[in-house]
Amino acid sequence: MNTLAERLTWARTRKNLSQAALAKLSGVSQSSIGNLESGIRFSSRRLANIAGTLGVNALWLAEGIGAPDFDNSFAKVQPRDVDSPKISIPRVVLKLSAGMTGFQADPDYSDGGTFMVDPSWLRENNYAPEHLVAIRVRGESMEPALYEGDTVIINITDKRPVDGVVFAVNYEGEDVVKRLTRDAGQWWLSSDNPDQRRFHRKLCQGDGCLIIGRIVKREGNRI
Repeated sequence: MNTLAERLTWARTRKNLSQAALAKLSGVSQSSIGNLESGIRFSSRRLANIAGTLGVNALWLAEGIGAPDFDNSFAKVQPRDVDSPKISIPRVVLKLSAGMTGFQADPDYSDGGTFMVDPSWLRENNYAPEHLVAIRVRGESMEPALYEGDTVIINITDKRPVDGVVFAVNYEGEDVVKRLTRDAGQWWLSSDNPDQRRFHRKLCQGDGCLIIGRIVKREGNRI
């Protein structure tokens, strides 16, 4: 099941629901559900309503990450001790193709497969753990803000371009972490590294530059 349409049709059929029945239960119009099953995407909020109605993981439905049913890789409270519960965010390796609006991902088990965050951080920022994934930074282009090997968390539901904000981007089939900047009416992928000859900015437009999500948290070992 490589597409959202295939995943939705499978999950709806598993529940023995027609499009009309799913529409009534989820509050999403039947025409919108039909569009989804035809390959037309819409807002993550309505997708979350559908996922909740079908009893499947919203991140799996939207992006194909993890398993259909909730399991211990996603959003599970992991108490390190009685006084300090944590929430696990899946560590992944993104799998992209040029022009692909969504993405697939493989689990990254290099450090246990998850990244732990405080529930208070999620509450304060109104983040849903099923909308977050963690990846490792590659390369030197974002130094000194981000170093190679740092872990960053992506909010995959926040794709609205904002000047000066760091995003994970599908740039011609490669996942990159860059600062989005606005100049002369165009969007650019910019690096923080002062060596701009090596890490020059690149124009972000069309299917060659697709936002995966906003970087909302970083953890690294550099002081």
